[in-house]
Amino acid sequence: MTHFAKKGCMTGIVLLLASSLLLTACGKKEATASASGGAPEVTELRYQGGVGSVTFPELAEDLGYLAPLKLKFIGNTISGPQDIQAVVTGDTDFGGAFNGAIVKLISAKAPIKPVIAYYGVDENTWTGYYVLDGSPIKSAKDLIGKKIAVNTLGAHHEFVIKEYLHRAGLTTEEIKQVTLVVVPPVTTEQTLRAEQIDAAALGGVLRDKALERGGIHPLFKDIDLFGTFSAGSYVLTDKFIKANPNASRKFVEATAKAIEWARTTPRDEVVARYEKIINARGRKEDTSTVKFWKSTGVAGKGGLISDKEFDTWIHWLVNEGVIKEGQLKVKDLYTNEFNPFVNEKK
Repeated sequence: MTHFAKKGCMTGIVLLLASSLLLTACGKKEATASASGGAPEVTELRYQGGVGSVTFPELAEDLGYLAPLKLKFIGNTISGPQDIQAVVTGDTDFGGAFNGAIVKLISAKAPIKPVIAYYGVDENTWTGYYVLDGSPIKSAKDLIGKKIAVNTLGAHHEFVIKEYLHRAGLTTEEIKQVTLVVVPPVTTEQTLRAEQIDAAALGGVLRDKALERGGIHPLFKDIDLFGTFSAGSYVLTDKFIKANPNASRKFVEATAKAIEWARTTPRDEVVARYEKIINARGRKEDTSTVKFWKSTGVAGKGGLISDKEFDTWIHWLVNEGVIKEGQLKVKDLYTNEFNPFVNEKK
């Protein structure tokens, strides 16, 4: 059973939950939609994207899987917790985050439901926690009193770091002396090389570009701690699912098909598609990072979610005294009901 030191700010969740009661669930209603006929109840889904990257819903729309639904971009985010909080407040219709962050929000009574996995860790897609060559940091103990750059607090990087420190035998008080500093991913490498921080979380294309320049090496990797697993999921609110079951199913089906398209299509073709999507949306973005794309990282076929991908974080909350044993049941946390691959092997 894994164990994480208690951390992560829950500030604002109560206000977020309260405000969510004042907001409607989503998108423009389609007057001609018929639930019994299977047509989506809304015409568009609001969401946040990422600079220079392509999400699976965006890929699904480009491939024609999402029609007649359309996506409505409202801005970019680099924070999973912020992305799913935006769903709770009604600012977006779907959002994604690290599964541990989702469990924390649900434990605070957030009315959300994970419906499909969208990122994870495999032999090609993982995050390393890097130090400069020649750094005196050789072990977890050496991180005491040091600073580590992460993209956001209360999400994937923080949980992995705390697990690494815990497994190395550090005490709760020692772990508290390791400072996590929020740094935008695109400037993390530069911040490390400038020695403004002592270690940095680097994954995907940003990691590979940094490694090309040399001078850094990983102190540890998330794949070494947890192996292959889906790490994050897209969520919808319970209200949205109840009011828009057909749109919910269409969103999940389209995203699942896009994941499998990316998994089974030659890498060069996937990269070319991503470049086309980025260029076509006209946001003045650099497409160079997508050239480093290697894999989906998603463990389950079509983004199917498994119990273990949430059970770990339930145990963490219990061990930290945040919730009581049996308060959250893994089967109640997520659903695969809308996924077209639900009856297939992962």
